[in-house]
Amino acid sequence: MFRFDPYSPAVDADPFPFYKTLRDEHPCFWSEEANMWVLSRYDDIVTALNDWETYSSAKGNLMDELPNRAGATLGTTDPPRHDRLRGLVQFAFTKKAVEGLVEPVRASANRALDAVKGEKSFDFVADFSSKVTVDVLFGLFNLPRENEREVRDKAVLMVQSDPKTRQKGPEHIAAFQWMGDYARQMVELRKREPGDDLITALIQAEIDGEKLADREVQMTITTLIMAGIESLSGFLTMFALNLADHSDARRRLAANPALIPDAIEESLRFNTSAQRFRRCLQKDTVVHGQTMREGDFVCLAYGAGNRDERQFRNPDVYDIDRKPKGHLGFGGGVHACLGTSFARLATRVAFEEFLKRVPEFARVQEHLPWMPSTTFRSPTRLDLAVA
Repeated sequence: MFRFDPYSPAVDADPFPFYKTLRDEHPCFWSEEANMWVLSRYDDIVTALNDWETYSSAKGNLMDELPNRAGATLGTTDPPRHDRLRGLVQFAFTKKAVEGLVEPVRASANRALDAVKGEKSFDFVADFSSKVTVDVLFGLFNLPRENEREVRDKAVLMVQSDPKTRQKGPEHIAAFQWMGDYARQMVELRKREPGDDLITALIQAEIDGEKLADREVQMTITTLIMAGIESLSGFLTMFALNLADHSDARRRLAANPALIPDAIEESLRFNTSAQRFRRCLQKDTVVHGQTMREGDFVCLAYGAGNRDERQFRNPDVYDIDRKPKGHLGFGGGVHACLGTSFARLATRVAFEEFLKRVPEFARVQEHLPWMPSTTFRSPTRLDLAVA
């Protein structure tokens, strides 16, 4: 009997055979282990993403939700409240603000590379992706540098789940509470001492005379730190893994950095770090002959939809010339990731510098240690041997 268990180390290590069975044989599947339905075909996921009235995010969008987060963030609200929040938060993410990050990302990448110069191998996660994302996010928010390690550790814990208890453990919940308290302290500090940073911009953001409430600013900062540090670090790591496993693509990018943007899109399709998010049904819904009931949770398996041969030709091939329009690497619908411009820019600039200075590399480990998370997927360590 087929089982799909998002807590399984086997799914962490390689979800794609499971996804293929889901798409081909069980496109609307009830997972006993996850206690929710799983949609795995591209068209079904896109339909759900575009129908927020049926597939609601208001009860949380993480596969294992953190307490008191649902209904308080962009990703866990539905229109019209979501639209108000998004408009105010987006006001702080201007094109000028994002483009202003080019040189900070470039400088951060080079500092990280300077630290491993001359090494025969290094851990891409600890020595590059985490360093760059933490450094850039701390500059963007103007956070005290002495908190870097603790903030990074808490952000990582927040997205994890306990594979034994099959839920968020005390350490994950405590990390979320710590981050909320930390964000509250930073908001209070910026109210007393405004600066040229994202926290101040969020506090001051105003549309038609309306501003974000203090709790909305606090929860937005908490979510942005979690996503900015762990999700972006995870994607940088997955991009490096893709290039380590596909040497022809890596050499083409090193020789011609203009190809990096297209390779980023293909990596978001082929091996995205954002694998699965959930919704809650607001009415009975029939999909592929299965009746899902009002109140049931539904897993939208982005990673499965991105490998759906009904949408993408030869989906298991990593092809940097593909230009995969409509991939689900950043979700979609009203809840499409707000930080897409920042993530694309940061990844492009970081890898321009990385490939310039480390054009030849290969991964050392045959079996990678994967983060225990039902929502995200990335290695906790990626050792690269430098030629």
